[in-house]
Amino acid sequence: MPWCEPCAKYFTPTALTTSGDCPTCGVRAIAADIHGRVTAKNLDLRALAAAGDPGSEKVPWHFKLLVVLLVAYLGWRVVSLFI
Repeated sequence: MPWCEPCAKYFTPTALTTSGDCPTCGVRAIAADIHGRVTAKNLDLRALAAAGDPGSEKVPWHFKLLVVLLVAYLGWRVVSLFI
């Protein structure tokens, strides 16, 4: 399956141009190796760990809104037990 490195995506052979180039960027697509290109020499575990840092990801605003509305609803249900 042809792989375009700059676009980082796979293409079907019919999606390429007649010369075998990527239709998006025009770079020659190469056949992907079954073992991939990741080796011990080019694998940076520190960069991968930093990418998964929980401090770098923010919680979406609509999730916070959902939590606030849920707390308000459950609070009202508790109050309605005693009314």
